[in-house]
Amino acid sequence: MVLITNYYYAILLTVFAMICWGSWQNTRNLIKTPWRFELFYWDFVLGIFFTSLLSAFTLGSLGEYGRVFIDDLLQADPMYMGSSMLGGMIWNLGTLLLTAAIVVAGMSVAFPIGGGIGWLLGILVNYQPEQVKNSLLLFTGMVIIMGAILFSMISYRRLAFEKKKPTLKGILLSFSAGLLIAFFYRFVANALANTYFDNAGNIVLESGKLSPYTAVFLFSVGALICTLIFNPIFMRKPIEGSPVNFKDYFKGNTSVHLLGMLAGMIWCAGNIFSFMAAKAASPAIAYGLSNAAPVVAAVWGIFVWKEFKDAPKNTYVYLTLMFICYLLGLVLITISNV
Repeated sequence: MVLITNYYYAILLTVFAMICWGSWQNTRNLIKTPWRFELFYWDFVLGIFFTSLLSAFTLGSLGEYGRVFIDDLLQADPMYMGSSMLGGMIWNLGTLLLTAAIVVAGMSVAFPIGGGIGWLLGILVNYQPEQVKNSLLLFTGMVIIMGAILFSMISYRRLAFEKKKPTLKGILLSFSAGLLIAFFYRFVANALANTYFDNAGNIVLESGKLSPYTAVFLFSVGALICTLIFNPIFMRKPIEGSPVNFKDYFKGNTSVHLLGMLAGMIWCAGNIFSFMAAKAASPAIAYGLSNAAPVVAAVWGIFVWKEFKDAPKNTYVYLTLMFICYLLGLVLITISNV
């Protein structure tokens, strides 16, 4: 399998993960017909599942080091398999709740609360002092990137079309989503095998635990199971709008379904990159950099979708501050483990 042991390669992968996690939602902008998120989500999670399976039989089975995917799956301790699946279920439920919060309260409320709690608390949950050389730089960079995310959300708040007002329901949904999203990564990271060199100088994986590709596959299985349980509830009792059913899903044309699956493929690619990097970079750093995705989403909104063309002129001051904070925070987090 392909294993990452170099810190700088790991950091590069977390940047790729951040780009993927900040870009998958663009596929929704390409869907020109009305299409409810509850229906979109079926294709989204299928895209995640099939991409994880593809990576397991390619990146997870090629190369001269480690175990191939099937061997890794067969030797895995059920406790670690369950931990990865649980991580997928927690993430999936958190994402569904965050989506509901966006519907109720808008991006400018849901993302600072849900995304902010998930990002900050997630770094704390995944933080292990012995894996970070300079904790002060890590947490300073974390606070600065949190500032970048807040500047991004202030900018969205200033858009003319953002008319939703905070409600107790929206705040509670956002808070609950943030708590769930903060904990998913730790369950998967704990299942990842450590690497070491044998007497022949070969890289060997710790027995009982999982390769990143097996862990991501089981994560995806957990996410799929969670979707089968909870998405029908959201369909029958939507947070906003009338109920939808599976007949509505099959009314979608081929391009709608393919775009939904593409979204899942892009998101899962980010998940794979992030967990490939988790051991070499440390889970806290890998999670922290990967989850600066709202900044990437803002870049798409500014330069591609032209979302800010009608915003007040001084909105670009906040956007400039966002980019400055993001770049500074990225540098500090990267050098915290050098």
